[in-house]
Amino acid sequence: MINRFSFAGKALLSGLLLLLIFNQSCTNLDEKIFSELTEDNFPTTEEQFISALGATYTSLYGLMGHNSIFALQEISSDEAMIPHRGADWFDGGQWIRVHRHEYNSREESIENGWSFLYGGVNNCNRVIALFNQLTAEGKVEQAQAAAFIAEVRTLRALFYYWLLDAYGNVPIVVSFADSEPNPRTRSRAEVFEFIEAELNESVPQLVVAKDASTYARMNFYAGRFLQAKLYLNSEVYTGKAEWARVIAACDDIINSGLYDLEANYFTNFNTNNIVSRENIFTIPYDEQEAQGFNLAQMTLHYSSQATFRLQQQPWNGYCTLQEFYESYSDDDVRKGVSGNQQIRGNFHAGPQFDASGARLIDSGAEPNDPDGQPLTFTPEVNELEPNALRQAGARIGKYEFAPESTPDLNVDFPIFRYADVLLMKAEAQFRTGASGAALTLVNQIRERAGVAPFTTLTVDNLLAERGREMFYEGWRRQDLIRLGKYNDPWRFKPASTPQRNIFPIPINQISANPNLQQNPGY
Repeated sequence: MINRFSFAGKALLSGLLLLLIFNQSCTNLDEKIFSELTEDNFPTTEEQFISALGATYTSLYGLMGHNSIFALQEISSDEAMIPHRGADWFDGGQWIRVHRHEYNSREESIENGWSFLYGGVNNCNRVIALFNQLTAEGKVEQAQAAAFIAEVRTLRALFYYWLLDAYGNVPIVVSFADSEPNPRTRSRAEVFEFIEAELNESVPQLVVAKDASTYARMNFYAGRFLQAKLYLNSEVYTGKAEWARVIAACDDIINSGLYDLEANYFTNFNTNNIVSRENIFTIPYDEQEAQGFNLAQMTLHYSSQATFRLQQQPWNGYCTLQEFYESYSDDDVRKGVSGNQQIRGNFHAGPQFDASGARLIDSGAEPNDPDGQPLTFTPEVNELEPNALRQAGARIGKYEFAPESTPDLNVDFPIFRYADVLLMKAEAQFRTGASGAALTLVNQIRERAGVAPFTTLTVDNLLAERGREMFYEGWRRQDLIRLGKYNDPWRFKPASTPQRNIFPIPINQISANPNLQQNPGY
């Protein structure tokens, strides 16, 4: 049996993490990183080296919490929203503005997202500096250190990829010892080139294997996935399309034979999804050792605590838009079955029941709720603000809410998944005129979902299928931008301008660093 904590446990328990304190400031670059490093505690074994990597990977744990970069990506898209439900979820109007593409540089989520991503960058920089120092002092062999440095550089490239995608024009910080204290803003094209160069140098040095030792770590195939994603959006970032490079990166993963579509879509999102053959790179969340995946709290109604016997009451926030929910046909196994919480689906909708099968009651239901007090998740949301009904909106059910779950789920979050490899390759083929080959790949996804194959492929149905398959995995906003739909109006959102395709640089960061330049339009 595979030990799900074989990597994460070492990282969390290692005393070396005391040297790698999480730093969320992008501009505080003059710290004494190695003040506690002595002849007696520097890494000497393979296990200790892996433990030293732990701070870089544990930096990912904050991804799936509320009010940071993932929430910002989702709520600004057409697949998720947080309605203002009377006394709940106004939050200074932030989520109303994000939904409407009226966000500004003072939004908490925009500040938190920046800090989370640069916190990850800084932890990677610390670990790289540690290995470089040990190598220079002759305490670690160059070849041994190089493999670990390549792994950390690839992970750092992921943090920079998210920064590139969300904020566009950002500083590039790769060292604590030599960097300027207030790094300047780099253009989006420069950041793209930096990430591309980092991956070109590092990915060939990564382990070409898929086993327990590489689980939740950057191996060669995770690196190739990140390259595919970078090139998929190259035209947005630089003005130059790179479809052939997308196909080449995807083919390396496909032709390896190490990954495949799971017969059951939800195997990828179950509590025990370490068995998935489809998940390429994950965050190994755990309710005790690796907390932060709070989805049940974020989306379910207060009374839903009784459905799953949750240890704490949910917050009744996140839901999907009616149009997105209805983009799934009823025979699509990914959708779920309205009124049946026993059948897995991307959504919980319809009448809700407790664990014994008794109808749940919402004693605080508004007098104008047409369903009254019996708890019913209606696909229709009556309004975005100020008085969205407590029961309005199908809720996010994609990831398993195991009975008696704590607020922190045990589900490993798949950042990179094989289905996305097929869809990325299909889009690149479609863009270069190979529509027949692209159609075959997309129909593999549809066959698994139990729905009829497409007879032709268009921009619209390709985008729709990406939405249905990749729902709430963090890709929808960039898909909408890349395929020219992000600025369209949708429910409760007017048309927006292309300047909204990147978020503003947080005002607090600009105040702290005079060398940062605000993005246009903010």
